[in-house]
Amino acid sequence: MDARNRPLRDLRISVTDRCNFRCTYCMPREHFGPQHPFLPRDELLTYEEMTFVTASLLPLGLEKIRLTGGEPLLRKNITTLIEQLRGLDSSLDIALTTNGALLFDHAASLKKAGLNRVTVSLDALDIDTFHSLADTTNHTPELILKGIEKATSIGLGVKVNTVVKKGLNDAEMLPLAEKFESMGVPLRFIEFMDVGNTNAWHMEDVVSGADIRRLLTHRFGPLTPVQGQQVSEVAKRYKTPTGYEFGFIESVTSPFCGDCTRARLSANGQIYTCLFATKGHDVKSILRMGGSTQDIGDAIASIWTKRNDRYSEERGAREPSDTKVEMSFIGG
Repeated sequence: MDARNRPLRDLRISVTDRCNFRCTYCMPREHFGPQHPFLPRDELLTYEEMTFVTASLLPLGLEKIRLTGGEPLLRKNITTLIEQLRGLDSSLDIALTTNGALLFDHAASLKKAGLNRVTVSLDALDIDTFHSLADTTNHTPELILKGIEKATSIGLGVKVNTVVKKGLNDAEMLPLAEKFESMGVPLRFIEFMDVGNTNAWHMEDVVSGADIRRLLTHRFGPLTPVQGQQVSEVAKRYKTPTGYEFGFIESVTSPFCGDCTRARLSANGQIYTCLFATKGHDVKSILRMGGSTQDIGDAIASIWTKRNDRYSEERGAREPSDTKVEMSFIGG
């Protein structure tokens, strides 16, 4: 348990700090251009090291792994990592978050390797809006939809995440809702958050979960709250009269810090105890000095028991920080 009696149940592993998109709310091109110093290969944790850290945490109560990035499907042979993680425990819940551009080609191998679920980020169906948000013309919403259809057809669990920014893609909320309701794929709306230091976040750009629900109610009818299966669920879930489910991740207007059970492992072996953290804790050095699973588990337990993070609950009362870790470095 941490200092606020929150257990460590979830580990998010960033397998790379690179991405093939330059989304304006995550990796804006003016800060992540050709000259950006991405991690060299020898600084990245190997798959074996990531698996070793996971094994170290299983005795502490770890139940879920989420592979993130950057874009995790850019890391070569990602299925090797999934196979190694699956070999630790057949009941371990293993998920992956992706922008979906490479999902069609990888879905079958991901499922075969032992992946349970995939979360796809898609912020617009309109191609011009999509290109503006993702800052790329190399991919299309249609390609991502093909990947989602492929993943669902082979039995992977699929959810879609949409970050909503006022004046940029708020007109896409209903088209996205109608599309995924027709496909039977759960859609989760995420409030635009002040992650990292480069996305020019302002409160007036936030479309609240409550406002989104009002819009959806006019189109789909009354939304009924769904009881979460676990206290640590980040999304508030609601069902339409037909039984379709929307989710809302409201870190800005309705923080859920008190129930957060997530630690984050960066691609270069730093443990972060919050998405909005200003510093990490080095684990790679222990790994590369031959530390045992007991050593790694003890080190992370020591970090976790001192954890007192509740950034989202304190957002309005805190002095702005210019040192927060970038979301692209530790995943969402």
